[in-house]
Amino acid sequence: MKSEQGKKDLKTSRKIQIYSVAYNVIEAVVSLYAGFASGSAALIGWGLDSIVEVISASTVWWRFKGEIEGISEQGVKRRSRISLYVIASSFIIISIFITYDSITSLLNREVPDWSTAGIIILVISLVINPVIIWANYKYGKKLKNKELIAKAKDTFICMYQTIAVLGGLLVVRYLDLWWADPVAAFLIVPYALKEGWGAFQDGKNIG
Repeated sequence: MKSEQGKKDLKTSRKIQIYSVAYNVIEAVVSLYAGFASGSAALIGWGLDSIVEVISASTVWWRFKGEIEGISEQGVKRRSRISLYVIASSFIIISIFITYDSITSLLNREVPDWSTAGIIILVISLVINPVIIWANYKYGKKLKNKELIAKAKDTFICMYQTIAVLGGLLVVRYLDLWWADPVAAFLIVPYALKEGWGAFQDGKNIG
């Protein structure tokens, strides 16, 4: 049975997921629009990864909602397992798409156009995501919740991807290296597969 403080922390954690979903929806819409408009494989891949962040935060919110409403321990575990399997599947699907799109861009020697909107959302992400990481990690520790701590780690990896994509776009723009964009997109794939596999294993290990 959760204490009153524990219930407050659960509700705060649920709110954090709502804020995370709201921001990542904006991030995904802007980056996908900018990516398709400019022909940037890296921006498209990053936008798709933002969709996984939306799915991840939504499922964690769903899990906390059940716990707050007092569903059984088995019910909470079932929601956690489903959430992790959905996240794992999303990462795998996105990895396949990014790989295909990057290889196509390399083979066709496609040079992306400059995207001011893409650059702006990447820079904003470098400001917003550290706050989301800190909040998830803080309450993950307070609640001793592995999902929140894992969520913080996932978002930290997204920050690495953000830096890689931003760097790729700037290299294309100022050094005229056309291949930097699909290569930056490729850098997302190993981490996406790693996180997908990790989510799958965590789902299997839930009792």
